[in-house]
Amino acid sequence: MFTGPATALWICGPLMSLIDTAVIGQGSSIELAALGPGTVFCDDMSYIFMFLSIATSNMVATSLTRQDKMECSIKYLSCSCWVGLRHFDASIHKILWFMGPNCFYRSKDVHILPAANTYVQIRGLAWPAILIGWVTQSASLGMKDSWGPLKALAVASAVNAIGDIVFCKILQVWYCWRSMANNGVTISVPSSNDLLEIFEIAAPLFVMMISKVAFYTLIIYFATSMGTITLAAHQVMIQTFMMITVCGEPLSQTAQSFMPEFLYGANRNLAKARMLLKSLVIIGVILGLFLGIVGTSVPWLFPNIFTPDQAIIQEMHKVLVPFFITLAVTPCILSLEGTLLAGRDLKFISLSMSGCFILSALVLLLVSSRGYGLSGYWYALVGFLWARFFFALQRLLSPAGILFSENISQNKLDKLTVA
Repeated sequence: MFTGPATALWICGPLMSLIDTAVIGQGSSIELAALGPGTVFCDDMSYIFMFLSIATSNMVATSLTRQDKMECSIKYLSCSCWVGLRHFDASIHKILWFMGPNCFYRSKDVHILPAANTYVQIRGLAWPAILIGWVTQSASLGMKDSWGPLKALAVASAVNAIGDIVFCKILQVWYCWRSMANNGVTISVPSSNDLLEIFEIAAPLFVMMISKVAFYTLIIYFATSMGTITLAAHQVMIQTFMMITVCGEPLSQTAQSFMPEFLYGANRNLAKARMLLKSLVIIGVILGLFLGIVGTSVPWLFPNIFTPDQAIIQEMHKVLVPFFITLAVTPCILSLEGTLLAGRDLKFISLSMSGCFILSALVLLLVSSRGYGLSGYWYALVGFLWARFFFALQRLLSPAGILFSENISQNKLDKLTVA
């Protein structure tokens, strides 16, 4: 009941980028290649700043287990909105307008650059609304309400379908704000203690998110050196991957919304927490296989949806096997990492993610130097995902982990109570 509506929330953004890819690909292979760095730059930049959204959801869900109820949740929402607008919106605009996707290109690719820059600059106009939308949406999910944001997003997506992304975001923010208006939500300047608490949670999350984004960015950086055809094929496959894998994000959100009650709540029950994780992993396995089969079938059987160019289609078909593996394993990874986030095992998850990035980046360098091509880069992505899976699984199954150690859970609870 919770995960179903939440799935639609995660699909909407990547779906819009995938629609861009499908429409542009029908007209121009060059512009399709330009969308590669363009969409990756915008989507990955947004993915980096998802740490603010995750932190908001985490703080709201945890505050409710401490019987702080709506008052504390509103405080966290207000602080996160202020931080997002005050600091990160300006930073994003500077990066989008002054650097853009230029860093991806070599001299032989300059013919692609104007189209990519135009795409990035137009999408950058929506950033203020995007940041507020994320924070308010995450606050609702932290309160275990996935239907309210879904209703707003349904209206927003309909407007987006006719091309008006600015009004799309305004409507989303308006609905989320209206649902909390009776509780006195405002954007206020947070105290130093509030900022410190946000920083303690957000800093490790930032490291985690930027490690993910850096790896995906490295892949497309190397792909640009292989020519327009290969870059266009990678754009189709990576955009499809991004859209499909977000279907597993609600499993992570479910863990973050419901797990704190079992880990920190007045009726703390680690056995129920372990049972919830088991259920999420089982669902993740089933969902992963389903997404792998359905997702791989689209570029395999219906590649003309994206492009009529047979050379691009042949490049797409070379990576179908690693493409399937990445889709199949991602929902389980998100279930495990969502549980670690719910347990605020932030130091471990940030260190493990950065470690996976470093090792996988070395693999990418090896693949590039040996000339294994696009399939080599996708197998490097497979290794990156499986490394994350095994690190998270080992941590959660450890006797000293958050799901087994009473002492660790109690220490965390005491720390939260003091805060």
